[in-house]
Amino acid sequence: MTKNNQSPSFMISRSDRTRHNNHNSFVLWFTGLSGSGKSTIADLVEQELMKQRIHTYILDGDNIRKGLNSDLGFSNEDRTENIRRIGEVSALFVDAGVVVISSFISPFQVDRDIAAAVVGKDKFIEVFINAPLEVCEQRDPKGLYKKVREGTITEFTGISSPYEAPEKPDIEVQTDKISASDAALKIVSAVQLMLNS
Repeated sequence: MTKNNQSPSFMISRSDRTRHNNHNSFVLWFTGLSGSGKSTIADLVEQELMKQRIHTYILDGDNIRKGLNSDLGFSNEDRTENIRRIGEVSALFVDAGVVVISSFISPFQVDRDIAAAVVGKDKFIEVFINAPLEVCEQRDPKGLYKKVREGTITEFTGISSPYEAPEKPDIEVQTDKISASDAALKIVSAVQLMLNS
């Protein structure tokens, strides 16, 4: 047991895991409105990376909100805490040698900046999955926009709660202009150098 909240020092380091895995680890942080295509593209990116024998893991609302963050709601404070915890978990996965694909609306730039600082800015790639609100609402894969318009959901990003689009994302794909598969290939191509540098 460590004293004074010091982190334990283990013999195997991140660089050891990088050598063992034969690739670098980092976070692909997908941000965008509900219905923009984040989950679909994240899945396709992971499939492409797996073909290259890259160790990956997707973090999204389905596997985070059901467990680790099941105590959080959707107030601005809870959204901030949700992203803070995801940043911490992402950092652990990166240390484990995994390419993390974090797919969350993450509406506030300050929260994304905090997540980047936790992970390390050199290991954090902000990916803006960009689609206009009207396109996202037309898609409405989970029926959430319909519930918002009916008044069943009151706090919803892009309508009653703000979404701050990244001003200078590392990668941007406009999913109203290209297909999900083309978007995934663009992202995978953009990170090839980072995988092996």
